[in-house]
Amino acid sequence: MMSCAPSLSWLDAHGSHHEIGLAMGRWGAAACRRHLLSSAAWTQVMAHRDHPGIPALQSLLHRHFPWIERELAGLAEGLELSYEDVFLWNCRGDLWAMAPDGCTTVLAPQRLSHNEDGDPGFAGACGMAKIRPIDAPAFVSFLYPGSLPGHTFAVNQSGLAVTVNNIRARRARPDGLPRMMLTRALLGTQSPAQAITLLRDHPRMGAFHLGIGQAGAPGTFSVEFSQAAVSVQPVRQGRRVHANHAVHDAQQPLAQVITASSSRRQARGESLLDGDASPLDILADTGDAQEPILRQSAADTDQENTMATADIDLSGDMARWEVYEPGQRQALFSFQGLHRLAG
Repeated sequence: MMSCAPSLSWLDAHGSHHEIGLAMGRWGAAACRRHLLSSAAWTQVMAHRDHPGIPALQSLLHRHFPWIERELAGLAEGLELSYEDVFLWNCRGDLWAMAPDGCTTVLAPQRLSHNEDGDPGFAGACGMAKIRPIDAPAFVSFLYPGSLPGHTFAVNQSGLAVTVNNIRARRARPDGLPRMMLTRALLGTQSPAQAITLLRDHPRMGAFHLGIGQAGAPGTFSVEFSQAAVSVQPVRQGRRVHANHAVHDAQQPLAQVITASSSRRQARGESLLDGDASPLDILADTGDAQEPILRQSAADTDQENTMATADIDLSGDMARWEVYEPGQRQALFSFQGLHRLAG
């Protein structure tokens, strides 16, 4: 087991997209130097530097979301790394099916609850960030060093809440936008309908599962997107759980890697839905000792650990939500909308 739960820092970044990227880069630079640049994951992703499709990906980003390009440029400057390398790292799940990004989500009609699972080498170096662009909606997001916000969990000023789970798609052609750029763009939308339209209206490369909801709305949405399709399933009654592989019928043709961890977390989570276990009970479950939902083992088979848990209540006119350290029940951060109440 991990010797201690990872703590989360706080970052407040505002200004132009370049300035925001610069702040995020400076915040995460030490952790990237200490861990990321010597990691097997970095080496694996950087092996794609000469991939013939990379210029097309960069061109697509420039055409559709030049402001994300500026954010990435600022991130690279703050990290003191090349733009090309930082761009590649933020395409990791599109280029490499086994990138160390996990997660489990429990979806209910007005609630999204989420375990953020990632590279355990970043334990103690992740954080919560309040991002306030001068030309786009503000939001609060979980943040990894070296990565754009938006591929973890976040709430924006319109009350839009998004949780993100890795899907390990194979053989994605480089003729769509990288998935982390798309989910970054989603944080600028003002409703689930706008977010889903954005996904459908843009070419996609990799695959993700999203839990999407909005404060005051009657339901949430389970969304799987891949290069071929965007599948949307409303959650208006009951509960659902989602791990790290596509389960919607529309995605069945998708070539994907389903790891033992993802398969067994999905099965264990579904087995707990019919009982009286709360979402936090489910996300803290270790009933499957070999492949638990709460992942804290140094020997995790996907080399991922739970970094934080978010519980987002959307039943009121403003999101009320908490962020917990793994397996804990005392909130580390509490929010009403984007206003931090504690932590």
